[in-house]
Amino acid sequence: MSKRKRTTPIEKKLKDGHGQGIGVDYRPWLVIQDVSSLGRSTRLKGIKIPRQYEFLSDLERNYFYLLEYSDLVADIREQFPLLPIEETLIISEELGIKHPTHPQTKEPIVMSTDFVVTKLEQGQPVNLARTLKYRADLMDKRVIEKFEIEREYWERRGIDWGIVTELEVPKEMAMNISFVHSYADLGNIEDFNKYSESDKDTFSIYLISNLLRADKTVREACTQLDEVFNLSPGSGLTLFKHLIIKKAIEVDLMNKLDVNSIIEIKSVHRDYSEQVKEI
Repeated sequence: MSKRKRTTPIEKKLKDGHGQGIGVDYRPWLVIQDVSSLGRSTRLKGIKIPRQYEFLSDLERNYFYLLEYSDLVADIREQFPLLPIEETLIISEELGIKHPTHPQTKEPIVMSTDFVVTKLEQGQPVNLARTLKYRADLMDKRVIEKFEIEREYWERRGIDWGIVTELEVPKEMAMNISFVHSYADLGNIEDFNKYSESDKDTFSIYLISNLLRADKTVREACTQLDEVFNLSPGSGLTLFKHLIIKKAIEVDLMNKLDVNSIIEIKSVHRDYSEQVKEI
């Protein structure tokens, strides 16, 4: 009787759909359990593409927030595999660089790029490959060697590849987006389930008008909304965060959002601007 062929780890991952698909169907090659990360690993539910994302460092998570908020980004695929592995093995040999291996088995491993981002340029999708690394790590010769393999892999595919450090990821902006990120869908928030879309629009118009007067802190304006419409305490702040993440209002995200201060509303989305003027 012939022996059953043993499935390799790479074959198993491919069979399970890792590193494949686009949009909600994409599954990252690496997940948190696969890697011991120096940073804080994070799972997040996306807004633009409503699936679970896997981040292996704070820097990856912060960069994701910026991508998610950008109107130019259509899709985000994290922990993207450089397949087939034979190609990176050939590249490493050509460059005279040792290919990454598993620390225990010493077998070659599939390399990955932190993000493959699909942007819309003149209405057409364009893919970019981006690797995230803290600036101090770029002093490590081995890190640079692995990046050379990665760079060559993407160059052969005609895809723009680049390194992003913490200097290119405004932390304050990322933290502000983090502050409002989970409030994109009011349908997931219990206090708003009983209200119709018309009711929510009424609350939004009232709150925006109040904020535009710039004579109250955000907290004061939100508390007034709660009192006038007899909403549960904190509903106004929830709505404020929702209006920001949905871009109904534009505020300065480069400075910390402090709800105990007066925050300038730079612009109001056209869905609300005309109605706000009528109040």
